[in-house]
Amino acid sequence: MRKLVSLFAIVAASAVALTACGSSDASGRPLRVGTLTDAPPSIYLENGQFTGYDNELLRDIAKREGFQVEFVGTEFSGLLAQVASGQLDIGSSTISATTARKKTVAFSNGYDTSYTTVVTKKGAALADAGAFAGKRLGAVQGSVQDEFAGKLAGAEVVRFPDYNAGFAQLRNGALDGWVVPKDIGQKYLDQNPGVPLEFGYTVLDKDTPSAFAVAKSDADLLAKLNDGLAKAIADGTVARLHAQFFKQAPVAAELAQGGPGLPVKNA
Repeated sequence: MRKLVSLFAIVAASAVALTACGSSDASGRPLRVGTLTDAPPSIYLENGQFTGYDNELLRDIAKREGFQVEFVGTEFSGLLAQVASGQLDIGSSTISATTARKKTVAFSNGYDTSYTTVVTKKGAALADAGAFAGKRLGAVQGSVQDEFAGKLAGAEVVRFPDYNAGFAQLRNGALDGWVVPKDIGQKYLDQNPGVPLEFGYTVLDKDTPSAFAVAKSDADLLAKLNDGLAKAIADGTVARLHAQFFKQAPVAAELAQGGPGLPVKNA
């Protein structure tokens, strides 16, 4: 009987321990990260794994700050709303920290600057802002490039859920131009050297750096992202990852010299 009592005590203690572990695991669940699958070199899917500059940097930050991440493919048009509502914990998708978007989510310090460019057929002569009257321009819905295209006088903007669809439409002649971050356009041209495309009108997005998005209420996560980013800048990880994924573009000086990253003032 004593042996049975001892056995039951051991089982009961084990059950309590397992319950405690379960509770701890639940509180330490992987954070859900919304990202895209088709925008190399920043964010893309390769051999079934989400990768790219943005996502590898976020993995590094998570490791430094002691949390795990689980990447989820989504469309850009709904990404920030999903972050704001708590369906996703972090947005990692070359998200420009614009004033309008700061009304919906909070942004980490910036980890990259980028150019917006119009990819066109070779010889299309669409190299300045006044050349787009009557032209059909494609852009990913809800992106900064969508807003950019809408400001080009006389242009007809056609919106797409992802980048691959727009490149296909440009190649078959359904579009006159495809508005994308320049690094994404460069990657596509590098991977398709025989396609007769070129860069047209291009501008630098200097005041709206790429940043990770979180819910406005999640100040603790925002602090962890900023702390991890600063550490990744300080030890050269940001510069290394940038060189790995952006072979033809230098890293911004603020990201190579140490410091907190490109400043973002949340609304």
